[in-house]
Amino acid sequence: MSHDVSHNDFSIELFPPKGPKGEARLEDALRSLAELHPAFFSVTFGAGGTTRSGTLDTVKKAMQITGRPAAPHLSCIEGTEESIGELLDSYKAAGVKRIVALRGDLPDGMDKPGVFNYANELVAFIKRRHGNDFHLEVGCYPEYHPASVSPAEDVDNFVRKVRAGADSAITQYFFNADAYFNFCDEVAAKGVDIPIVPGIMPINDFGQISRFSAMCGADIPRWVRQKMESYGDDTASVQAFSRDLIGRLCERLLAGGAPGLHFYALNKAEPTVALWYDLKLPGPTAHNAA
Repeated sequence: MSHDVSHNDFSIELFPPKGPKGEARLEDALRSLAELHPAFFSVTFGAGGTTRSGTLDTVKKAMQITGRPAAPHLSCIEGTEESIGELLDSYKAAGVKRIVALRGDLPDGMDKPGVFNYANELVAFIKRRHGNDFHLEVGCYPEYHPASVSPAEDVDNFVRKVRAGADSAITQYFFNADAYFNFCDEVAAKGVDIPIVPGIMPINDFGQISRFSAMCGADIPRWVRQKMESYGDDTASVQAFSRDLIGRLCERLLAGGAPGLHFYALNKAEPTVALWYDLKLPGPTAHNAA
Protein backbone atom coordinates (compact mmCIF):
# COMPACT_ATOMS: atom_id res chain seq x y z
CA MET A 1 0.00 0.00 0.00
CA SER A 2 1.65 3.22 -1.10
CA HIS A 3 -0.05 5.75 1.17
CA ASP A 4 1.43 6.50 4.58
CA VAL A 5 -1.27 5.93 7.19
CA SER A 6 0.90 6.47 10.25
CA HIS A 7 -0.20 10.11 10.70
CA ASN A 8 -3.89 9.45 10.21
CA ASP A 9 -6.62 9.10 12.83
CA PHE A 10 -8.47 5.79 12.96
CA SER A 11 -11.42 5.60 15.34
CA ILE A 12 -14.32 3.29 16.16
CA GLU A 13 -17.98 3.95 17.01
CA LEU A 14 -20.06 2.01 19.56
CA PHE A 15 -23.54 2.36 21.04
CA PRO A 16 -24.81 2.02 24.64
CA PRO A 17 -25.88 -1.62 25.09
CA LYS A 18 -29.31 -2.75 26.28
CA GLY A 19 -29.55 -5.44 28.94
CA PRO A 20 -26.97 -7.88 30.37
CA LYS A 21 -26.43 -9.75 27.06
CA GLY A 22 -25.71 -6.49 25.25
CA GLU A 23 -23.33 -5.45 28.05
CA ALA A 24 -21.40 -8.73 27.78
CA ARG A 25 -21.22 -8.43 23.96
CA LEU A 26 -19.90 -4.88 24.20
CA GLU A 27 -17.23 -5.85 26.76
CA ASP A 28 -16.03 -8.71 24.51
CA ALA A 29 -15.90 -6.35 21.52
CA LEU A 30 -14.00 -3.70 23.50
CA ARG A 31 -11.33 -6.19 24.55
CA SER A 32 -10.70 -7.17 20.92
CA LEU A 33 -10.92 -3.61 19.57
CA ALA A 34 -8.51 -2.34 22.25
CA GLU A 35 -5.72 -4.30 20.54
CA LEU A 36 -6.12 -2.07 17.46
CA HIS A 37 -5.18 0.96 19.58
CA PRO A 38 -7.65 3.36 17.87
CA ALA A 39 -7.22 7.13 18.30
CA PHE A 40 -10.54 7.11 20.20
CA PHE A 41 -13.90 5.38 20.54
CA SER A 42 -17.10 7.36 20.00
CA VAL A 43 -20.35 6.42 21.74
CA THR A 44 -23.74 7.26 20.22
CA PHE A 45 -26.59 8.96 21.94
CA GLY A 46 -30.30 8.16 21.78
CA ALA A 47 -33.06 10.68 22.43
CA GLY A 48 -34.87 10.35 25.76
CA GLY A 49 -33.60 10.13 29.33
CA THR A 50 -32.70 6.44 29.45
CA THR A 51 -29.75 6.44 27.07
CA ARG A 52 -28.24 9.66 28.35
CA SER A 53 -26.77 7.82 31.34
CA GLY A 54 -26.05 4.89 29.01
CA THR A 55 -23.76 7.08 26.90
CA LEU A 56 -21.72 8.22 29.92
CA ASP A 57 -21.55 4.66 31.34
CA THR A 58 -20.39 3.29 27.98
CA VAL A 59 -17.78 6.07 27.59
CA LYS A 60 -16.38 5.24 31.05
CA LYS A 61 -16.41 1.51 30.30
CA ALA A 62 -14.63 1.98 26.95
CA MET A 63 -11.92 4.12 28.58
CA GLN A 64 -11.52 1.69 31.48
CA ILE A 65 -11.34 -1.54 29.41
CA THR A 66 -9.23 -0.20 26.53
CA GLY A 67 -7.17 2.62 28.03
CA ARG A 68 -8.09 4.68 24.94
CA PRO A 69 -9.94 8.04 24.87
CA ALA A 70 -13.71 7.98 24.31
CA ALA A 71 -15.97 10.67 22.84
CA PRO A 72 -19.68 10.84 23.68
CA HIS A 73 -22.22 11.98 21.11
CA LEU A 74 -24.17 14.99 22.36
CA SER A 75 -27.37 16.05 20.66
CA CYS A 76 -29.44 19.25 20.50
CA ILE A 77 -32.48 17.21 21.51
CA GLU A 78 -31.28 17.25 25.09
CA GLY A 79 -33.53 19.76 26.83
CA THR A 80 -32.15 22.94 28.30
CA GLU A 81 -28.85 24.83 28.45
CA GLU A 82 -28.74 23.78 32.10
CA SER A 83 -29.16 20.05 31.43
CA ILE A 84 -26.64 20.12 28.57
CA GLY A 85 -24.28 22.11 30.80
CA GLU A 86 -24.55 19.47 33.54
CA LEU A 87 -23.85 16.75 31.01
CA LEU A 88 -20.74 18.61 29.80
CA ASP A 89 -19.53 18.96 33.39
CA SER A 90 -19.98 15.23 34.01
CA TYR A 91 -18.04 14.43 30.81
CA LYS A 92 -15.22 16.77 31.84
CA ALA A 93 -15.14 15.18 35.31
CA ALA A 94 -14.92 11.71 33.69
CA GLY A 95 -11.79 12.77 31.78
CA VAL A 96 -13.48 13.15 28.37
CA LYS A 97 -11.47 15.34 25.97
CA ARG A 98 -13.54 14.99 22.79
CA ILE A 99 -17.26 15.39 22.05
CA VAL A 100 -19.27 14.64 18.91
CA ALA A 101 -21.83 17.48 18.68
CA LEU A 102 -24.89 16.65 16.57
CA ARG A 103 -28.38 17.91 15.94
CA GLY A 104 -29.75 14.43 16.50
CA ASP A 105 -32.91 12.83 15.14
CA LEU A 106 -36.15 14.20 16.50
CA PRO A 107 -38.23 11.58 18.32
CA ASP A 108 -41.73 10.91 16.94
CA GLY A 109 -44.17 13.64 17.92
CA MET A 110 -41.44 16.25 18.49
CA ASP A 111 -41.45 18.94 15.82
CA LYS A 112 -38.43 20.92 17.02
CA PRO A 113 -35.44 20.21 19.27
CA GLY A 114 -34.95 21.74 22.73
CA VAL A 115 -33.10 24.98 23.27
CA PHE A 116 -30.83 24.50 20.23
CA ASN A 117 -32.29 23.98 16.76
CA TYR A 118 -29.05 23.20 14.95
CA ALA A 119 -25.68 21.66 15.73
CA ASN A 120 -23.83 24.94 15.05
CA GLU A 121 -25.72 26.49 18.02
CA LEU A 122 -24.68 23.55 20.23
CA VAL A 123 -21.04 23.87 19.09
CA ALA A 124 -21.06 27.62 19.85
CA PHE A 125 -22.57 26.98 23.30
CA ILE A 126 -19.90 24.37 24.20
CA LYS A 127 -17.15 26.73 23.00
CA ARG A 128 -18.55 29.63 25.05
CA ARG A 129 -18.89 27.51 28.17
CA HIS A 130 -15.75 25.38 27.91
CA GLY A 131 -13.33 27.12 25.52
CA ASN A 132 -10.90 24.48 24.32
CA ASP A 133 -11.63 21.88 27.02
CA PHE A 134 -13.06 19.57 24.37
CA HIS A 135 -12.04 18.70 20.82
CA LEU A 136 -15.36 19.11 18.96
CA GLU A 137 -16.34 16.72 16.19
CA VAL A 138 -19.38 17.39 14.00
CA GLY A 139 -21.19 15.24 11.47
CA CYS A 140 -21.53 15.73 7.72
CA TYR A 141 -23.20 14.01 4.78
CA PRO A 142 -21.20 13.43 1.57
CA GLU A 143 -24.49 12.42 -0.12
CA TYR A 144 -26.26 15.34 1.63
CA HIS A 145 -28.63 15.15 4.57
CA PRO A 146 -31.91 13.44 3.63
CA ALA A 147 -33.87 16.36 5.17
CA SER A 148 -31.89 19.13 3.43
CA VAL A 149 -33.70 21.32 0.91
CA SER A 150 -30.76 21.27 -1.51
CA PRO A 151 -27.09 20.25 -1.70
CA ALA A 152 -26.07 23.92 -1.45
CA GLU A 153 -28.09 24.40 1.75
CA ASP A 154 -26.55 21.27 3.28
CA VAL A 155 -23.01 22.47 2.50
CA ASP A 156 -23.86 25.89 4.04
CA ASN A 157 -25.13 24.16 7.21
CA PHE A 158 -21.84 22.29 7.51
CA VAL A 159 -19.80 25.47 6.98
CA ARG A 160 -21.79 27.13 9.81
CA LYS A 161 -20.83 24.29 12.19
CA VAL A 162 -17.17 24.72 11.29
CA ARG A 163 -17.30 28.50 11.78
CA ALA A 164 -18.99 27.97 15.17
CA GLY A 165 -15.85 26.18 16.33
CA ALA A 166 -15.82 22.54 15.15
CA ASP A 167 -12.31 21.03 15.16
CA SER A 168 -12.96 18.09 12.84
CA ALA A 169 -15.80 16.17 11.21
CA ILE A 170 -16.93 12.57 10.75
CA THR A 171 -19.11 11.69 7.78
CA GLN A 172 -22.21 9.57 7.59
CA TYR A 173 -21.18 6.24 6.08
CA PHE A 174 -21.27 5.89 2.29
CA PHE A 175 -20.23 3.35 -0.34
CA ASN A 176 -19.19 5.81 -3.06
CA ALA A 177 -15.75 7.42 -2.71
CA ASP A 178 -16.56 10.09 -5.33
CA ALA A 179 -19.33 11.47 -3.09
CA TYR A 180 -16.77 12.01 -0.31
CA PHE A 181 -14.16 13.67 -2.52
CA ASN A 182 -16.81 15.89 -4.12
CA PHE A 183 -18.09 16.99 -0.68
CA CYS A 184 -14.54 17.80 0.51
CA ASP A 185 -13.95 19.89 -2.62
CA GLU A 186 -17.26 21.74 -2.15
CA VAL A 187 -16.55 22.72 1.45
CA ALA A 188 -12.87 23.51 0.76
CA ALA A 189 -14.10 26.02 -1.85
CA LYS A 190 -15.96 27.72 1.04
CA GLY A 191 -12.80 27.96 3.14
CA VAL A 192 -13.26 24.84 5.31
CA ASP A 193 -9.90 23.31 6.22
CA ILE A 194 -10.69 21.00 9.18
CA PRO A 195 -10.08 17.23 8.81
CA ILE A 196 -13.13 15.40 7.41
CA VAL A 197 -12.87 11.72 8.34
CA PRO A 198 -14.93 9.21 6.31
CA GLY A 199 -17.40 7.05 8.25
CA ILE A 200 -16.99 3.39 7.26
CA MET A 201 -19.74 0.79 7.69
CA PRO A 202 -18.63 -2.86 7.41
CA ILE A 203 -21.56 -4.93 6.09
CA ASN A 204 -22.15 -7.84 8.43
CA ASP A 205 -25.94 -8.13 8.03
CA PHE A 206 -27.14 -6.75 4.69
CA GLY A 207 -30.82 -6.49 5.76
CA GLN A 208 -29.86 -4.31 8.71
CA ILE A 209 -27.58 -2.03 6.64
CA SER A 210 -30.26 -1.76 3.98
CA ARG A 211 -32.76 -0.50 6.60
CA PHE A 212 -30.22 1.93 8.09
CA SER A 213 -29.37 3.25 4.63
CA ALA A 214 -33.02 3.88 3.74
CA MET A 215 -33.36 6.01 6.92
CA CYS A 216 -30.14 8.00 6.69
CA GLY A 217 -29.94 8.53 2.93
CA ALA A 218 -26.79 6.45 2.30
CA ASP A 219 -26.89 5.17 -1.27
CA ILE A 220 -26.23 1.47 -1.81
CA PRO A 221 -25.10 1.04 -5.45
CA ARG A 222 -27.41 -1.23 -7.42
CA TRP A 223 -24.66 -3.73 -8.27
CA VAL A 224 -23.79 -4.09 -4.57
CA ARG A 225 -27.43 -4.59 -3.60
CA GLN A 226 -27.98 -7.19 -6.37
CA LYS A 227 -24.88 -9.11 -5.32
CA MET A 228 -25.74 -8.99 -1.60
CA GLU A 229 -29.33 -10.06 -2.19
CA SER A 230 -28.17 -12.95 -4.38
CA TYR A 231 -26.26 -14.42 -1.40
CA GLY A 232 -29.47 -14.77 0.64
CA ASP A 233 -28.65 -16.44 3.96
CA ASP A 234 -25.07 -17.26 2.97
CA THR A 235 -23.45 -15.11 5.67
CA ALA A 236 -19.91 -16.16 4.82
CA SER A 237 -20.28 -14.88 1.23
CA VAL A 238 -21.87 -11.61 2.42
CA GLN A 239 -18.98 -11.04 4.82
CA ALA A 240 -16.25 -11.96 2.33
CA PHE A 241 -17.74 -9.68 -0.35
CA SER A 242 -18.18 -6.87 2.21
CA ARG A 243 -14.60 -7.20 3.46
CA ASP A 244 -13.28 -6.89 -0.08
CA LEU A 245 -15.70 -4.10 -1.12
CA ILE A 246 -15.20 -1.94 2.00
CA GLY A 247 -11.45 -2.63 2.01
CA ARG A 248 -11.14 -1.26 -1.53
CA LEU A 249 -13.27 1.77 -0.60
CA CYS A 250 -10.96 2.50 2.38
CA GLU A 251 -7.83 2.12 0.22
CA ARG A 252 -9.19 4.55 -2.32
CA LEU A 253 -10.14 7.08 0.38
CA LEU A 254 -6.72 6.92 2.04
CA ALA A 255 -4.88 7.07 -1.29
CA GLY A 256 -6.96 10.18 -2.14
CA GLY A 257 -5.90 11.96 1.05
CA ALA A 258 -8.61 11.12 3.64
CA PRO A 259 -7.21 12.07 7.08
CA GLY A 260 -8.33 8.84 8.73
CA LEU A 261 -11.26 6.41 8.94
CA HIS A 262 -14.09 6.11 11.50
CA PHE A 263 -15.48 2.56 11.69
CA TYR A 264 -19.11 1.99 12.68
CA ALA A 265 -18.52 -1.24 14.61
CA LEU A 266 -22.13 -1.77 15.83
CA ASN A 267 -20.65 -3.33 19.02
CA LYS A 268 -19.02 -6.18 17.07
CA ALA A 269 -15.25 -6.54 16.81
CA GLU A 270 -14.67 -8.97 13.90
CA PRO A 271 -15.59 -6.93 10.79
CA THR A 272 -13.60 -3.88 11.95
CA VAL A 273 -10.62 -5.98 13.10
CA ALA A 274 -10.55 -7.77 9.71
CA LEU A 275 -10.53 -4.48 7.76
CA TRP A 276 -7.93 -2.96 10.09
CA TYR A 277 -5.52 -5.83 9.40
CA ASP A 278 -6.29 -5.93 5.65
CA LEU A 279 -5.46 -2.22 5.43
CA LYS A 280 -2.37 -2.59 7.69
CA LEU A 281 -3.56 0.32 9.83
CA PRO A 282 -1.27 1.35 12.69
CA GLY A 283 -1.55 -0.43 16.02
CA PRO A 284 0.81 -1.98 18.54
CA THR A 285 0.05 -5.58 17.59
CA ALA A 286 1.57 -7.46 14.67
CA HIS A 287 -0.56 -7.12 11.54
CA ASN A 288 -1.00 -10.71 10.56
CA ALA A 289 -4.08 -11.95 8.74
CA ALA A 290 -7.17 -11.81 10.94
